[in-house]
Amino acid sequence: MHPAMHPETHQAEFRDARLVEVYDAQNTWGRDDDYFLARAAEGPGGRVLDLGCGTGRLTVALADAGHVVTGVDPAGASLDAARRRPGAQGVTWIHGTSADAPAGAFDVALMTSHVAQLFVADDEWAGVLADLRRALVPGGVLVFDTRDPRDRAWEAWHAPGDRDPVALGDGRVVQTWSEVTGERDGVVDFTLGYEMPEGDVLTSTATLRFRAEGEVRRCVEAAGFTVEQVDGGWRREAVGQGDGELLVVARAV
Repeated sequence: MHPAMHPETHQAEFRDARLVEVYDAQNTWGRDDDYFLARAAEGPGGRVLDLGCGTGRLTVALADAGHVVTGVDPAGASLDAARRRPGAQGVTWIHGTSADAPAGAFDVALMTSHVAQLFVADDEWAGVLADLRRALVPGGVLVFDTRDPRDRAWEAWHAPGDRDPVALGDGRVVQTWSEVTGERDGVVDFTLGYEMPEGDVLTSTATLRFRAEGEVRRCVEAAGFTVEQVDGGWRREAVGQGDGELLVVARAV
């Protein structure tokens, strides 16, 4: 059965407060955050939209750096965690989707943590890009990450027999694992598993779309952008020579 047919577990890592805590413990500041923080500083102005802001790690850092920041996310549990971060009062938080971003209000729009890959259907992806173009001023900059399908990153995720311990802030340990459950035409289904300290076993399912560079460029340009740069890694390496990424920098026309 397709993961989307299990609403109680679909993307539960963002929607279940217990798993959001694990997500935060697993996903600390990294080179990707440095990359997006630097790209935001290169934009034409300081008004930044962080679409799919999650628990707000980068969002709050952007505000601390002096930007006027709006974070948008559809997952209430993730936004609740974001609002509890030190410095969260410096961010405007919106519980919603790209359609809820105000028009013409931003100089820079970011989608980080491979949020772009969650938009699997072509029409949904086109709609998000159109919303982002509407939210940006002319000349505004869109920056997002998506994995290069040639790197086949999902093959490293299929380790259902392995356990990766994650220590929470209070010292409790969660045993985590991952399993790829389907692969077809650039679409990958996978399940994340969690054995909680109390003994409960929870799961989170997701589906990601892996779009090739040419397809990504076409979609972005069709939405009213000019693609200015595509990097292959967090140190701005060429595509195919970095971290298996497609890091897109595009300007609204």
